[in-house]
Amino acid sequence: MIRIERTVTISGLALAMAFLAAPSAQAQSADMTFFVTSNGPGKGADLGGLDGADAQCQKLAQTAGAGTKTWRAYLSAQAADGKPAINAKDRIGKGPWQNAKGTVIAKDVAELHGATNNLTKQTALSEKGEVINGSGDQPNRHDILTGSQPDGTAFAGPDDRTCKNWTSSTQGAAMVGHFDRRGLRDDEPSKSWNSSHPSRGPDGGCSQADLKSTGGDGLLYCFAAN
Repeated sequence: MIRIERTVTISGLALAMAFLAAPSAQAQSADMTFFVTSNGPGKGADLGGLDGADAQCQKLAQTAGAGTKTWRAYLSAQAADGKPAINAKDRIGKGPWQNAKGTVIAKDVAELHGATNNLTKQTALSEKGEVINGSGDQPNRHDILTGSQPDGTAFAGPDDRTCKNWTSSTQGAAMVGHFDRRGLRDDEPSKSWNSSHPSRGPDGGCSQADLKSTGGDGLLYCFAAN
């Protein structure tokens, strides 16, 4: 009986020490400076413009304990109505950026848009620190709204690549990237995290149903800009 009591006491002490030594999920999230949204606003690519998209990032960061930072959605906007284009790469600060588990995605803007960034299915975690469904999973949610070219800049010309600058849930198209770096082909666009293909679908290209039909869910990349 004495031996059993000692074993229980030692085991309990070991568990307590392990609990104290391990950083809490909330503490890890507080240091987070990058995540993929666990969900979108639910209106397809109508995000309420860039401000609405930023608010979505801020809201989810707040729930994860990282709301003291200024969060920006990685989205470009095209020139329209006399207003100049806005580049996604210019909205997200200077870096470095790390996910909810502390893994660094990129040290700066140049690395993020280069061949050596560390953005993969295993590192592109949600604000909750969870892996998101990618290619081969059901449902596939790997299409991330960006509206951007591979270098992080907005598209020029008349073709809509931002669903009317993130205000349309019907007509238009949005350029998306694959956070898991996988697609239907073994080519660079399929492996691009920010510029894989435009959205499309029977509703016009920008509805929630259209985004889901090609492997998306209206999700965003969020970066802490400070």
